[in-house]
Amino acid sequence: MSDTPISSNRPRVLCIGMPVRDLAFRVEGVPPPGDKVPASAFKEIAGGNALNAAIGITRLGGRAALAGPMGDAAETSAQFILDKLGEEGIDSRHLLHMPGLVTPISAVMIDPGGERTIVTFRDPALWQARLPGPDALLEGCGAVLVEGRCASFALAPCAEARRRAIPVVVDVDAAMSPREGLLTAASHLVFSSEAVRRTAGIDDDAGALRKIAQLTPSFLAATRGPRGTLWLDPAGALQETAAFPVQAVDTLGAGDIFHGAFTLALTEGQPVPAALRFASAAAALKCTRFGGAFACPQRAEVEAFLAGNPAPSAQSS
Repeated sequence: MSDTPISSNRPRVLCIGMPVRDLAFRVEGVPPPGDKVPASAFKEIAGGNALNAAIGITRLGGRAALAGPMGDAAETSAQFILDKLGEEGIDSRHLLHMPGLVTPISAVMIDPGGERTIVTFRDPALWQARLPGPDALLEGCGAVLVEGRCASFALAPCAEARRRAIPVVVDVDAAMSPREGLLTAASHLVFSSEAVRRTAGIDDDAGALRKIAQLTPSFLAATRGPRGTLWLDPAGALQETAAFPVQAVDTLGAGDIFHGAFTLALTEGQPVPAALRFASAAAALKCTRFGGAFACPQRAEVEAFLAGNPAPSAQSS
């Protein structure tokens, strides 16, 4: 649970996506087909990209609201997630209960190196969700953070946010079409390495970023886990933010914490290089602890970690 005091002066970020009920198991290795393996630990947590990012935002000193579809209000998973959001102080007023539908659920296996293997079920009818109007969603918003897969119900509020000069950060973890509306509705597109390559059709992160830059004026970055983050500066030059070396025990939710921390830093007026280091530090510390996004550090921990790891000289090409 967040121990950061709630204050209306803290930046507010609207996170749009699908909350997920995660069943996480620690295993010695992912079993081959038809095999069975015992788990050494189990944790039931709330997850999903936007929800995880919202946890990070609140733990790191901001305020978060979550909007998106869930299953039926009478469903056990839906109530479990709402309870967890309440414990974290996350505003859940804009979550939509879809009668008769199932809240997304994931089975997560985490190996000794912290790498996770995930199987997720999302009811196809959830994509038909219609969010509340932008005045309700965007009230007091410093930024919007959205899952790239949720364009079907997130594009309209994101476009309105940009019209109001509110930053829109898109967490892209799957290939996007060149005609995808979020490519141009976003102010910041932060891809995973695999997603940026598949989107561009190029097997090289740097080349993929440069190709996508021809399609959108948005800030572009590609996260690569322990290999750091590549991004393009305003002049189109390739920059690199190094990752912090840590002993990872659980990478589940680390990318989402990165996105949440980065978005929060932007609302605070941090320049991009500092925002990326802040996000990298938060994600690195999270990886050292088991528990998905609920292992996200507090703001003071991240600031102490950054103070003990001075920024290296910038690299560009």
